[in-house]
Amino acid sequence: MKAKGKSKKVKLVGWFYLLPFACFLQFFFLQLFSIHQLFSQTNPNFNVRLNLNYESAERSIELYEGRSGNGRDIVPLRGSQLALATTADLARRRLTAGQLESSLDGIKFGQVDADDVFRMKEARDGVAAMKELLTNIRRRNFGQRVVSTVEQLFPHDAKVATTVPLYFVAFGHQNIDAYVRRVVWDGDVPRFVGEGEGLRPRRGELTIVVNLAKGVRYGRTVDERFIGTLSVVAHEVFHAAFGVYKDSSSFWQAYYATHKSYLDQLLDLTQNEGIAHFLTFEQRSGGYLPDDWDQKIAASFAEFNKSASELLSGRISPQRAHFLISTSNTSEYWKSYGAITGMFIARTIDQKLGRKALTETVASGADEFYRTYISLSERDNNLPKLSEQIAKHISAAR
Repeated sequence: MKAKGKSKKVKLVGWFYLLPFACFLQFFFLQLFSIHQLFSQTNPNFNVRLNLNYESAERSIELYEGRSGNGRDIVPLRGSQLALATTADLARRRLTAGQLESSLDGIKFGQVDADDVFRMKEARDGVAAMKELLTNIRRRNFGQRVVSTVEQLFPHDAKVATTVPLYFVAFGHQNIDAYVRRVVWDGDVPRFVGEGEGLRPRRGELTIVVNLAKGVRYGRTVDERFIGTLSVVAHEVFHAAFGVYKDSSSFWQAYYATHKSYLDQLLDLTQNEGIAHFLTFEQRSGGYLPDDWDQKIAASFAEFNKSASELLSGRISPQRAHFLISTSNTSEYWKSYGAITGMFIARTIDQKLGRKALTETVASGADEFYRTYISLSERDNNLPKLSEQIAKHISAAR
């Protein structure tokens, strides 16, 4: 997403965009579905539980069908409030509960707002498929399948114990499928925390929101959509579990105490998003690479190196630094240069050194993530290079 006008810092712990080449992936969806039926957890200390809340999605679906419901009853629900506030952040405009209520009441009778900022026409048009998807999510052990998928990206002895609220909704901003935010609740009104509180804010409850209206685009059958949604949610659960792991890790706390520069923030975010994007990319693509893969990766690395140089310049304003860090992950999928660079690094480590080497970077910090890749790129000239400035910054942190 490109920001217009004055930049505003919008910080989401993690979010996911629909891959633009999903039409090629349907064969792999079915393969993955059979794999997940057999997959089980292997680390008894990885105790991540999802508290699934369907209320906003269910009531919105009933309203889209014209059967029952009204905006007045849907708006106060916590899932709806999260979707409202996040849509306002991403649209960079003020949106009120009254506007959301009016949009819901209008769409029930086929009336669409001029700009349709909540994308309700899209949701109403796909209501039958969305209802079928929600029914399958409720019946098919969705939460445990997600947790089993995420566990494989953590060290075998990782201790993670948390319960993560997960809200399903049926409307939201056009560019985003799912996201994680740190939330403090004032009654049933969310307040997002983290902005301006340093690299590692510890206040607020990590909370996931999933827009089921986007899930109908993950395939042609309900099985494909189910696995696509599972993949998207696994991406977000990785962020939440990684956040909890960091909060309880003495290593990571020491890391944040000494890594406070703008570039450190970019490197930290890029590792987090990169591993999560790698998880989703492997599941959704089955190894398929787009024809212009090399060009896309080269462009991401070039932008990453350019932004790193600017962040290190010493002349950058806080507003500009926040903009560069935010857009590294919140632009259109292939333009999210940090997420794509991180995904490629994670994929390269996994392919060349194995899953254990990748999971070790989860425990050993962002510097180790990049240090491992730099070592690989020095031995393979075909790999895109991180800049000397980045390499020196990481080396100096030792």
